[in-house]
Amino acid sequence: MTNPKGFLFDFDGVIVNSFESHYSAWTSAFKELFNKEIAPFPKTHAGKSPMIIAEYYCSVICEEKRTEELFFLKDKHLDKYFTVPKLLPGVREFTELLTKEKIPYGIASNATKQFLKNSVHHLNLNFPTVFGVQDYVKPKPAPEAYILLAETLGFKESDFKDIWVFEDSLTGTKAAKAAGMVAIGITTQYTDEELKEAGSVLVFPTLLEAYEYLTKYYF
Repeated sequence: MTNPKGFLFDFDGVIVNSFESHYSAWTSAFKELFNKEIAPFPKTHAGKSPMIIAEYYCSVICEEKRTEELFFLKDKHLDKYFTVPKLLPGVREFTELLTKEKIPYGIASNATKQFLKNSVHHLNLNFPTVFGVQDYVKPKPAPEAYILLAETLGFKESDFKDIWVFEDSLTGTKAAKAAGMVAIGITTQYTDEELKEAGSVLVFPTLLEAYEYLTKYYF
């Protein structure tokens, strides 16, 4: 592969482990709305937009018509009862390297913008360009999120083949591949084989191993 011109990152499962933050908000919002216990989170929905996840939870109890209610209430709970997600290894090393080398980078996530803003602030992360689910007409697995981020960072379509995208979900990996970019898998949710089958060119346990690979072979 040629030298990467830019680096795009998913958030949940790549930058942070935020499962407990999200599932706790889903649980409390579901309880408030329906006075019932929520179903376990399905792995098949990892990386999907919150509206699709809300639709799934509502469908379990045949309340699909209240999907938007649950979506907005969960977002409210996520903000009101915000807990700082756990930072994953290699993030600070990576952003320091990219800043030093003057390589454009940013976040495009299917998470809501307020959660991303709160998390970046509380973890003191160096990500000046961050997009959330409200910024897209079609969230991942559509390529719009990564195309929007790349264009905002100043890239042209002819550059896309040299942009690396770090993803932990099959949903996001498909989005990166559909955008014509280089999908790099992080195995917080799926195996090497599953991520490669979805389109990942390389796979690492965390960003720390990806950082070590880049400093050895590219920088």
